[in-house]
Amino acid sequence: MARQKPSWMGPAIEYGPILIFMGIYYGFDRIVAAFPHEILQNTTQLIAATVGLMITTVIGIAFSLYYDGKIPKVPLITALVVMVFGGLTVYLNDETFIKMKPTIIQTIFAVILFGGLFIFKRPLIKPLMQKAWNMTDEGWRILTIRFGFYFLGMAVLNEIVWRTQSNDFWVNFKVLGSMVLMVIFIFSQYPVIRRYHLPDEDET
Repeated sequence: MARQKPSWMGPAIEYGPILIFMGIYYGFDRIVAAFPHEILQNTTQLIAATVGLMITTVIGIAFSLYYDGKIPKVPLITALVVMVFGGLTVYLNDETFIKMKPTIIQTIFAVILFGGLFIFKRPLIKPLMQKAWNMTDEGWRILTIRFGFYFLGMAVLNEIVWRTQSNDFWVNFKVLGSMVLMVIFIFSQYPVIRRYHLPDEDET
């Protein structure tokens, strides 16, 4: 049963885990100084941040289930990958797994989009975006293909970055760089959105 959700809850569920991840990563030295526990002293800032990410992701999923009575598919996929690769990172004490997480998530999204379009003939971007954009089926098809290639490109880029750059650079790219690239990509699609736009009822 759905419950009345506070207006701030949606953004908190969406962005809370990544903010906690960043806070722990960049504030790790202060956390260790304040709580000089053996567990903290024997781990790395990236693994500690991964634990924070996992915990807040589970909390966010629980709140979504409590208030909405269901878990949206995209956050659920993301949460499952976070738990699997975050768990491997912590259990094996190997930062490689959490660095591969964005690659896996982006690849999954690309496969879902291409599979939905070419196998099931359904542009799966449409149910997610149709409240914001009203387009023809051809417009949704084009946009689905472009989003699919965007996710594949981001997967490849993540692999290049984590394999060649420092942890600090990768964390900044993962959080800030990927957001900037997403905004740039979406704005670059406005010619397609305008070209295949369908007038709303109040425009006719």
